[in-house]
Amino acid sequence: MLLTALVVGACTVAGERPAVAAQCAAPAGVYRDPVGWATRLVDPARIWPLTTGAGQVVAVVGTGVDAGNAQLAGGQLLPGPDNQDCDGRGTFAAGIVAARPDPSTTFSGIAPGARVLALRAAESTTEGPAEGEPDAVAGAITRAADSGASVILVVTPTRRSSPALEAAVRHALARNSVVVSSVVGDKPDARSYPAALPGVVAVTGIDQSGTPVPAESGDHVSIAAPGKDLAGTSAGAGGRIGHRWGVADPALSAASVAATVALLRAYRPGLTPSQVVTRLTATAVRPPQGVRDSRLGWGVLNAYAAVAAEGLDGPAPSAGPSERAGTVAPAAGPPSLPPQPRLPGALALLAVVVAALAAPVALLVRRGRARRWRA
Repeated sequence: MLLTALVVGACTVAGERPAVAAQCAAPAGVYRDPVGWATRLVDPARIWPLTTGAGQVVAVVGTGVDAGNAQLAGGQLLPGPDNQDCDGRGTFAAGIVAARPDPSTTFSGIAPGARVLALRAAESTTEGPAEGEPDAVAGAITRAADSGASVILVVTPTRRSSPALEAAVRHALARNSVVVSSVVGDKPDARSYPAALPGVVAVTGIDQSGTPVPAESGDHVSIAAPGKDLAGTSAGAGGRIGHRWGVADPALSAASVAATVALLRAYRPGLTPSQVVTRLTATAVRPPQGVRDSRLGWGVLNAYAAVAAEGLDGPAPSAGPSERAGTVAPAAGPPSLPPQPRLPGALALLAVVVAALAAPVALLVRRGRARRWRA
């Protein structure tokens, strides 16, 4: 999990006695390797000529976000009481969403024009996964919606729901916020919340082969995105640029989708939350069976197609029959264009040939007549 990958330094856990200390996240260094597979799959640079997500606010509901990472400075992280992060998950997710490009690193966020609002719903801890409590997650979602966040990213899902959490999701959708949450269950019948609630974009993590990382499955799974071997911004950078990489945590898969939603809403500002879901699911690269999969949902995120495709703003696709879980090869870009009919091209080529032969034939006829067709 991310916690074991990020723990290096030391800090005092919020809400505990000062004498009780926990290990906090710290950078492994500055990421200078070739662009990671997760970024290549999303390919945000292809979308940036259309939009960088400017004008969008992505609320990261998690463990807080460390304001001390330089790629999240300069207005990327909105002021707030939760701009600290011992655990590191919130900072990592915020970087995937909106870290600014910098010449010292090959890592940058998918929507660097967007801004991040940090909302803590789980305490920083090294005792296990940073899991949110239903009512704490509910309170953060409500604050995010009331603050005008166009996208609400939940990276500390909970294993159970509550009336408050269900009401918070309904409130956010009514306020025109898109709620994106991760699927992290380790059993097929597990349920992650708010991912399993109606209207939420439920994202499952995949590895580089396209195999789902969590075991959770069901009709609530919407789409798949990278959830293993990830690079991202680290907490504890102390005002400098710092990263962790090689991180495996399916809870972070929702960050790529939330960033794509920020790009989409910036480029197409009139879309409703349900229309955003339509675009994500309709353009996803389908599983091998060609239909919805119980573990992969409608398929792997295709960010460029979700933003740029035309004629997709109708109702979301209805749930079809679920198939046995399988693998899917991540796509580098939008689906191929459909084959074009050959007849128009053949006729055009024939016209060119006829035009090219017309002048020589006319000359031959004139000379033949002058010679009265003698050799």
